[in-house]
Amino acid sequence: MKDARVRIPPLNALRAFEAAARHLSLVAAANELCVTPAAISHQIKGLEDYIGMPLFKRVKRRVVLTDQGQLILPELKQAFALIEHAIGHLTKVESRDVLTVSATPAFAAKWLLPRIHLFRERHPEIDVRLDATHEVEDLGRAQVDVAIRFGTGDYPGLESRSLRPGIPEKVYPVCSPALLEGAHPLKEPSDLRYHTLLHDDTIKGTGVLPSWKTWLASAGIDSVPATRGLHFSNPVLAIDAAINGQGVALSCSFVVADDVAAGRLVRPFDTPCDLEHNYYVVHPRSRAGDKVEKFYKWLVAMRDEMDNREKGDGSRRHAGAAGNAPSAKRG
Repeated sequence: MKDARVRIPPLNALRAFEAAARHLSLVAAANELCVTPAAISHQIKGLEDYIGMPLFKRVKRRVVLTDQGQLILPELKQAFALIEHAIGHLTKVESRDVLTVSATPAFAAKWLLPRIHLFRERHPEIDVRLDATHEVEDLGRAQVDVAIRFGTGDYPGLESRSLRPGIPEKVYPVCSPALLEGAHPLKEPSDLRYHTLLHDDTIKGTGVLPSWKTWLASAGIDSVPATRGLHFSNPVLAIDAAINGQGVALSCSFVVADDVAAGRLVRPFDTPCDLEHNYYVVHPRSRAGDKVEKFYKWLVAMRDEMDNREKGDGSRRHAGAAGNAPSAKRG
């Protein structure tokens, strides 16, 4: 008997088409699949050649689906959803006691990592997988139990809880204590013109964290070149450069809390830039459970410990403030 089964095109080509069709964007599909837009285009062209019909057409510099593309998209989406569900089910069975946490590299390295052993000590039955990434993952599709995101808290379809409810995060300049001395000590914002500005280039275009240009404008300073200095593709490098005395960085209070408490960094002046954003603990409703709740309660306990320490440090420094004391002030 002749085999009547239809030959299935390469899975990578189908995946590229499904992502591009869902986003109606080759760039967005490439970002999701961690490849280049050219690779997505190549896979789609190969799929079109395989089935002998076009799936996309370009209309005014954007891509739209042809009738054939619209016909196959719903069932392909369903097929990939079934595959993801099957793999996800297997993953849950094999690692039901593993908590996968997604966080930005700066928050993960500077705040979460120094404390995560305390979570393991409190909950030794839960292993932790930490995914440090700048990418804003689709938590409904990714194998992530909980994410720590910096934003407004408005995440449709997801549960979100602020790490500091009602208290917006602040961004301060931070530097090594050595920069408070020398030929040009940092005493007021205008003194920044004598020092190197350290830039975190990952915030460009996000509209979430202020750049030096925004901070200087809020401080009323126009005598400092806002784009000059050292630029970094990783915020942790900018903070480490500040610790090493190479210049002045901008950072959220959460991220540099431990370095400030240990005296590796200081805030040379009490001129914060208040934000409308905060850190949120976010997870899909389907992932709500004992592991996520234990992790959230632990995060809140660590936050309270940090805030109480900062209040105590601030009170002691205020009592002994003199001379160049703005570095000891807290917002």
